Amino acid sequence: MPDLRFATCNLCDSLCGLRFSVEDGRIEAIAGDAEDVLSAGHVCAKGVGLRELLSDPDRLRTPVRRTAAGWQAIGWEEAFAEITRKLKAIQRKHGRDAVGLYVGNPVAHSHRAALGSQLLTAALGTKNRFDPNSQDGAPRLFACWQVYGDALALPVPDVDRTEFLLLLGANPAASNGSMVALGDARKRLKAIVKRGGRIVLIDPRRTETAAWCTQHAAIRPGGDAALLLGMLHVLFAEGRVAKDAIASFADGLVELEALAARFAPERVGPAIDIPADTIRQVARDFGAAGSACAYGRIGIAQGEFGPLASWLVEVLNIVTGNLGRAGGAMFPSPATDIGPIARRLGGKVFGRWRSRVRNLPEFLGSLPSAVLAEEIETPGPGQIRALITMAGDPVLSTPNGDRLGRALQGLAFQVGIDFYLNETTRHADIVLPAAHALETGNFDLLLLGLAVRNVARWSPAVVPPPPGVLDDWQIASELALRLRAPWLLRLGRRLLRRLPELLIDGLLRFGKYRLRLADLRAAPHGIDLGPLRPSRRQVQLMPAALVADLPRLERWLAKERETGLLLIGRRHLRSNNSWMHNLDLLVKGPLRTQLLMHPVDAGRLGLEDGARVRVRSGVGEVTAVLALSDTMAPGVVSLPHGFGHSSAAETLRIASKLDGPNVNALTDRLRIEPVVGASILGGVAVEVERA
Repeated sequence: MPDLRFATCNLCDSLCGLRFSVEDGRIEAIAGDAEDVLSAGHVCAKGVGLRELLSDPDRLRTPVRRTAAGWQAIGWEEAFAEITRKLKAIQRKHGRDAVGLYVGNPVAHSHRAALGSQLLTAALGTKNRFDPNSQDGAPRLFACWQVYGDALALPVPDVDRTEFLLLLGANPAASNGSMVALGDARKRLKAIVKRGGRIVLIDPRRTETAAWCTQHAAIRPGGDAALLLGMLHVLFAEGRVAKDAIASFADGLVELEALAARFAPERVGPAIDIPADTIRQVARDFGAAGSACAYGRIGIAQGEFGPLASWLVEVLNIVTGNLGRAGGAMFPSPATDIGPIARRLGGKVFGRWRSRVRNLPEFLGSLPSAVLAEEIETPGPGQIRALITMAGDPVLSTPNGDRLGRALQGLAFQVGIDFYLNETTRHADIVLPAAHALETGNFDLLLLGLAVRNVARWSPAVVPPPPGVLDDWQIASELALRLRAPWLLRLGRRLLRRLPELLIDGLLRFGKYRLRLADLRAAPHGIDLGPLRPSRRQVQLMPAALVADLPRLERWLAKERETGLLLIGRRHLRSNNSWMHNLDLLVKGPLRTQLLMHPVDAGRLGLEDGARVRVRSGVGEVTAVLALSDTMAPGVVSLPHGFGHSSAAETLRIASKLDGPNVNALTDRLRIEPVVGASILGGVAVEVERA
């Protein structure tokens, strides 16, 4: 008789609770947990795909070393000893910055990986640290730091009580939510309309989410900041801003009103391809709603004005009185709030050091990933000569990925902490496979602080890890202590193994609800801590660092529109960046890697549906299958992110057969916005022709 076990899926930000049927240490079936306090039974194909992920024959189960004859299995002690010896020698000769560290998105989905990465970062002591934030999250994190004084103060839409939800560049039907834990995005968003509310989607593509919305407006890529300024113009001009109430906690209201006065809908509308009347109507409806919330995500973050647009999303919520109130943008009250600790330990979070070659600033401890290749290639003090990647694939996820792949070949030493030999780790000298969170137990330390309802949940180990496999914390802490404090290992690896859970228990005990980890272990479906709570904090409406970028937006509005095609990305429900492409369950079925193009553009170019086309940008070119779709705005084409696995044909046997290009062969590492150094990955000018 199978055992029933319950845990949270860790493949996206949604935090869906799953029910596992386990027999003889194997998962026999996966379903949604109907009693889960957040997702209430919801499950998508990715959650079901966890079964294949854990048993994937391409998954590494022992450390491997790259040799002239191919990959060779080695023992953990041999691997740790060689890595420690070589990293120490490189740092001793060239300085600590000679070793770079790239930490990928999956680390945020595991408390043991997150804590381990912090310990390894401290041990390396390098300033050459990188993560995917500069590809997707940094614009919003920076904007919240500027507005609220805290980069970890991220309000989420109170979707369960809102009357009006404005979505900008977000596609929760495909992402399940990003930088917000929705539990069941479909049910929650459809409920808004069912109870008489409205959802308006602003996106160059009529995405899957549009089917849940009451209105869609196609915007020119990069135009979101201008749209939001046009909406603010209407709200101020028509007296829809409660100035007296806002002035008590918001600095810069007078200056903001003067700024908005310059951006009438009639001025911004032609540049962003949205009629002035539509801008006015959306602004009036937003301002008149009993409760409303604007939520912007990857589409605006990867645009030409990502930080500006992210800032103005927060401003729109604030000036309409929707910050911190039911149905608006609210700050969660998680059981473990790491914000105060991070603020106390972190201090300044921006510009503490800069990259050597382009002088780009650090943010939250990391440099923009767009500089990684040049920091490897360029000789001189601080040059990266060795690299550790942890649960990341920057060759597929950073601009000019092909160039980075070539740069990696010039490293003196490379280490991968990953259970796949992917496009990045295939260049490594040693790869250390980590256990999955379902094999170790997990607490969503970061993502529970972004949930649309206050909940707490512990996910126990569902199945044991493969024999001899260590988890991310064990690997990272072992390397860290061997590099800097080997004597601490003598205190006992058994205690070290338990340390992450001891830390979680301490955070719970000193948190708002005075819980214990034992309380969560005794509640297999989680503990419901109630709806989001009203709160208010002092805000800065006109941060100098963001205001300084407005002249660039003014120039963008004034310049003549180009007539070529602009490329944007897209996501599918069965995919999460490049993580899940080696599982047949998730990639089988219709081709999902086509270049989407409006029929009008195809007719102009003499192209037909199904044709193989060449897509060329200023830095590279790829080929793809063309799919005609009236969901695309004319002048805009779309390719999904995270594909292009052919270079790992011997180690990713399913993914490498997918007919999809690496879109980051088309993006330019030199094309970044100037505020925080985030890569501009949306609105890339391309040419398309028959291949």
